[in-house]
Amino acid sequence: MKAQRSARKNPRRLRRSLVEILREFLTPALWKQAHHVRRRTQKKSSSRWMVQPLVLMLLLMTWSKGDSQAERFEAAKGYCQVWLQRRRNPGKTVQGFQKALARLPLAVLRTMAAGVRAVLAARLSDQWLVEGFIPIGCDGSRVECPRTTELEERMGQAGKDKSAPTLWVTALVHLRWGVPWAWRFGKGTASEREHLGHLLSVLPRSALLVADAGYFGFRLAEQLVHKHVMFLLRMSSNVTLYTREHVRLEHYREGEVYYWPSRKDQKAGAKPLHLRLIRIRAKRRRNDVWLLTNVMDKTRLRHGLAGRMYRWRWQNEGCFRTYKHTLKKVKLVSRTVRLVHREAEGSWLALQLLLAQGVLAQTAQLAKPVATACACEQEVKCSPRKILIAIRDEIKNAPQPRRPKYEQRLHEAHAERRQRTSAKASRVWPRRKPHLAPKPPELRKLSVAQKSELERLESKAA
Repeated sequence: MKAQRSARKNPRRLRRSLVEILREFLTPALWKQAHHVRRRTQKKSSSRWMVQPLVLMLLLMTWSKGDSQAERFEAAKGYCQVWLQRRRNPGKTVQGFQKALARLPLAVLRTMAAGVRAVLAARLSDQWLVEGFIPIGCDGSRVECPRTTELEERMGQAGKDKSAPTLWVTALVHLRWGVPWAWRFGKGTASEREHLGHLLSVLPRSALLVADAGYFGFRLAEQLVHKHVMFLLRMSSNVTLYTREHVRLEHYREGEVYYWPSRKDQKAGAKPLHLRLIRIRAKRRRNDVWLLTNVMDKTRLRHGLAGRMYRWRWQNEGCFRTYKHTLKKVKLVSRTVRLVHREAEGSWLALQLLLAQGVLAQTAQLAKPVATACACEQEVKCSPRKILIAIRDEIKNAPQPRRPKYEQRLHEAHAERRQRTSAKASRVWPRRKPHLAPKPPELRKLSVAQKSELERLESKAA
């Protein structure tokens, strides 16, 4: 109602179309940079399918509704012509689009994603930090691919025998907003820990990396420490940590621990890591969460703040749910390796733009001062489904590009805020193993030899 009253007072407010809002992210400077990347990496290109119509069609086809690629192509083509206006129209067939897309360098789509990241960081600078940290979650998931001969030979099998080829996606997500920050693809058998190592270069300053128990290992922790990345990683029973004195797990809350390298790593010159272990208690003791961090200052990363940051890790799960079920990407439709990677890059760029629109529309409500001590817990979240419905309505009404209600619908696309009273899993899934919470890490007392080695390293460092 407030948005409607403000729109009546100022007719220019909340009346921008999808084209006008997307131009805030896909700026002329970004298109120019993408054109430069394509000319640098590809000598010849189709005059009909230039960079702008190719990327626009890829985004619009991800958002469009249809049972086949041909249906989504026809729906997106009309709106693309409205966007381009007096410029040369794109091609007329989906086959020509796919051939041109297969020739498009992946560097072009990655350049577009980096440009959207820069716009997000600039527009959300006031709400980017949470008590001095930028919470970034990392998680991975598999996406099924068609059973073509090329994909079965190149992608391989990651599950049971005779299963379909899959693509592994590792994504960094801003945990306050749930917007994808960066992503990386690989075969279904790829290592998400190795993917994370490649994604460290795009982490913003003051980032706090939050991940589940799948991101374990001394080498990963050592890499994060050496690159000065603050982290909050869940530990499980396959991790052994050392303390100076014997501790009892029954009464453990938090304390300093040492992550000791293996003999092979010690021969390579690795040194023990001095870290901090935090225990977040649950209603059931077996569900307690054990978090390892390199933020040693207890006043900067408090016990309660660490627990809240890890609870926000569900934004990662929600991001993959939006990708697979809201955008219908449980299974990709491309039938070659080149098109699979371009479809994946374009669909994640489309997901990033879809959620970014909703986030920027909701941030105006956070500008007002909040009386509660923890305003972050009461933030307004956007509904990806409502935003997608608004986008599809804009695409369907392509002859009327300046529909006045699109921006208003973005401001009204609130997510559900009810208090959950039941479990997230409504029933037991058939043929699926029940989830078991990770057990606590093994805590051992330092031996005499280990203590002397620590003293030697400390005296050497001094």
